Amino acid sequence: MLTAVSFAAAQTPEDEVRSVIDMFFDGMRAGDSTMVRSTLLKGAIAQRAGETGLPTMDFEGFLTAIGTPHDEVWDERIWDVLIMVDGRLASAWMEFAFYLGDTLSHCGVNSMQLYRTDSGWKIAYLADTNRGKQCNLPPDGN
Repeated sequence: MLTAVSFAAAQTPEDEVRSVIDMFFDGMRAGDSTMVRSTLLKGAIAQRAGETGLPTMDFEGFLTAIGTPHDEVWDERIWDVLIMVDGRLASAWMEFAFYLGDTLSHCGVNSMQLYRTDSGWKIAYLADTNRGKQCNLPPDGN
């Protein structure tokens, strides 16, 4: 039988990073801005790659929006997650599809940089693309 201690010790750095990424998106789905905030490094930056540049998003506004009641679940589904770790730095690249409730809104790619603080991994940087609905969803429908 695995105990929590032995399971935690068996986790790889990549598993730990994936856990933080999953917590970020679980918090979005739950409308829990406190959960999402717990995954972010203080001063974290978010940007969207577009035709005219890489504008910076207001993370505080994003967190407020997550925590404000809304009619539909914000469900960002990810797949083909590639995580690389060297020391205190991790990079993650993943496909995503964002749904408002059951309706596909848009899809693209997320690129994240994470930093391992003394208390664990935190997202320092998030950049994404938005392909509209030009999606290549996985066969399971994600």
